Amino acid sequence: MSFPQTVLLAAFAGGTIFLGLPVGRLKSLSRGWQAALTTSAGGVILFLIYDVLSQAVQPVSNALDSARAGGSSATFAGYAATLALSVAFGLLSVTYVTSRMAGRREAGTAISPRQIALGTAVGLGLHNFSEGLAIGQSAATGATTFALLLVVGFALHNTTEGFAISAPLSGDHRPSWNFLIMAGLVGGGPTFLGGVLGYAVVSPALSILFLGLAAGALIFVFNEMMAVARKFSLPMVTGVALTLGLMVAFGTDFVLSAAGA
Repeated sequence: MSFPQTVLLAAFAGGTIFLGLPVGRLKSLSRGWQAALTTSAGGVILFLIYDVLSQAVQPVSNALDSARAGGSSATFAGYAATLALSVAFGLLSVTYVTSRMAGRREAGTAISPRQIALGTAVGLGLHNFSEGLAIGQSAATGATTFALLLVVGFALHNTTEGFAISAPLSGDHRPSWNFLIMAGLVGGGPTFLGGVLGYAVVSPALSILFLGLAAGALIFVFNEMMAVARKFSLPMVTGVALTLGLMVAFGTDFVLSAAGA
């Protein structure tokens, strides 16, 4: 696959995140619907945390197996340290930046739905950068069929990610189209950038780094989404919605896995 083809496909995979963003423009929703949308988006985020950490741990686990078989232990140590530090930095840096944005001084003060949406977009952007790396690296090494499957799989996943960004904004916090476009570029644009870099550089350590950063950011986002959900005081609604969001995300992943993506 040529470099221009790879770039176009990576842009397509990232661009589908915009399909889920209009959910944030819904208005006049009841408290129940607002709670359900926010918490189901939290279910998608919970799945993404699992998915991202699984991808990040795999090369670390492979390096450990290699070290046990007599290979270099330094590679394992480097990968493990990269994962641990990137998760910690991703979580703490987003927490710090968001707190500064909110201008908070008192502990326990909730951040706004707009800040949750931006935090979600940042976490997904880091995640999607690593997905772009996978597309670019597969295309560069001649695995064209696998690269195409990755594009299809990531494109479908990014649609649900757009929903995860915008769902907390529905109802009383209706965002402008400009805000949604900016959030989409932050969340989906890195897929394109990752595709460009991945075509030129094949680096497991770089992939671990960005997956770890994404996991840390998404852990922060999930915690804040659940804090918002609890304020609705509708435990059964939020419980059912969280379960449905998680099941839909896993179901999509299983379908894509069955298709070979």
